[in-house]
Amino acid sequence: MSIATNMKRATIGGLAAAVAALAATPALAEVEIETAYVFNTFSFLVSGFLVMWMACGFAMLESGLVRTKNTATICLKNIALYSVAGIMYYLIGYNLMYVGVDAGWIGSFSIFYDGSLDEAALAAEVADVGYSTMSDWFFQMVFVATAASIVSGTVAERVKFWPFMIFTVVLTAVIYPVQASWTWGGGWLSEMGFSDYAGSTLVHSCGGWAALVGAILLGPRKGKYGADGKVTPMPGANLPLATLGTFILWLGWFGFNGGSVLALGSAAAAAEMSIVYANTNLAAAAGVVVAIFMTQIMYKKIDLTMALNGAIGGLVAITAGPALEFSFLAIIVGGVGGALVVIAVPLIDKLKIDDVVGAISAHLVAGIWGTLCVAFFGGGDLVAQITGIVAVGIWTVVTSAIVWGILKVTIGIRANEEDEMIGLDKAELGMEAYPEFGSGSSSM
Repeated sequence: MSIATNMKRATIGGLAAAVAALAATPALAEVEIETAYVFNTFSFLVSGFLVMWMACGFAMLESGLVRTKNTATICLKNIALYSVAGIMYYLIGYNLMYVGVDAGWIGSFSIFYDGSLDEAALAAEVADVGYSTMSDWFFQMVFVATAASIVSGTVAERVKFWPFMIFTVVLTAVIYPVQASWTWGGGWLSEMGFSDYAGSTLVHSCGGWAALVGAILLGPRKGKYGADGKVTPMPGANLPLATLGTFILWLGWFGFNGGSVLALGSAAAAAEMSIVYANTNLAAAAGVVVAIFMTQIMYKKIDLTMALNGAIGGLVAITAGPALEFSFLAIIVGGVGGALVVIAVPLIDKLKIDDVVGAISAHLVAGIWGTLCVAFFGGGDLVAQITGIVAVGIWTVVTSAIVWGILKVTIGIRANEEDEMIGLDKAELGMEAYPEFGSGSSSM
């Protein structure tokens, strides 16, 4: 019986009895090694498939925020990038991120990651590791797919499919794993004291930087910005779908942050995971509420898309430090994350950087804020946090610029004007997502 339960049941007259009951409560039982192994592995697997479900969330969110003529293409990109991320992380990425980093800058270039075990190896894994190594591989793999999904939404409606997929190969095989190894692989940033619990910088800002570079080199969609600097709205075709996608992402984030406790084999781990779940939810809710109030004040109308991105901004912000014991701080972190999204979206438009879904604001800007919050509210080292933000930013911008640049001067990265006008669904896929409502309906 917990202290909280005992105190709730105690009355003023029965306080002495409650205190006596607490004194008689036995110490927490020690968990057997194999039992802990099972629970830790179970946590990785369940959290991993929750994060995998975020791939669906990104697909639905992006499908709702693009125009109908590009919907099938964005769906294809999301299922393709998830598949490519899994294969490349198996072939190269995991070893670069975790094997032989040893406080350095990069892991092993060995090919393939194989976690198959015989009986003796399984026994050693149970005793020494405490969880299935393949469950850990699966959990880490779905994170790299998230980083690639961020890029997809930003460059939508004008990037060609094959150049985008080539960039995804490099991002998931090399760019993401190398910078993540600096912290999660025990690299130099970890030694410095940089902390990023579940990836505000390592996942979300990394994806945001790559998306920013891609958007700049691609240029804006035709007609998005006028010569006088006026921004022409290009509203998404299906806001209910975008809302569904946001709720799916919100659900998946419990696995994203909760699974990053990296254990469930003890009462302490279960308690920490519960705190992380609660703080994640509070931060997202605060991001929504702040975005609603800010858009009402700024535009005299409430903007649904801003509210959706406010939720994501709050989620991204809390991701770097979701284990805050004082949960009201999670509301502050998430609320500011939502506010930053509302401020950053029009600012990025003023810079004529065309971000179709607002991913740069929600993932990059809110990710930087959340990483700083580890120092502000979580006791982290501010210098180490700033160093990590800058280092990941420089690495991702430089490598992304090289890859996008090579693709641009060789095979080209942008659809031609005619293809952009008719939509990439017909130009690259030869189909329409909604044929009964598009041009295809005229032939029926």
